[in-house]
Amino acid sequence: MSARSVTQPDALERTAERLEALGRPVRLGVYRALVRAAPAGLAVGDLQALLAIPRSTLSFHLRRLIEVGLVSQERQGTTLICRADVTAMEDTLGFLQRECCADCCP
Repeated sequence: MSARSVTQPDALERTAERLEALGRPVRLGVYRALVRAAPAGLAVGDLQALLAIPRSTLSFHLRRLIEVGLVSQERQGTTLICRADVTAMEDTLGFLQRECCADCCP
């Protein structure tokens, strides 16, 4: 094992949690829609209409994406705006590239 492949346990855990959260088709669809709407984000109602899923289902999946730091929410008056945290995804993908491919890819 090279020195490059030694990883902080919290980075490994955080990456695993984010990947697990994205491992559900509905959550991946929610995240994809929010990334495409970046940086403005989408109102919850607009996101629900776009994905054609019940509000309770959307709420459930958004909660998990927020827990792992991939999505944030901001209240603007009576509207709840959801935004993808693109930096968190870049960190996650960067971790995979640095840590998982460190010894095999130039």
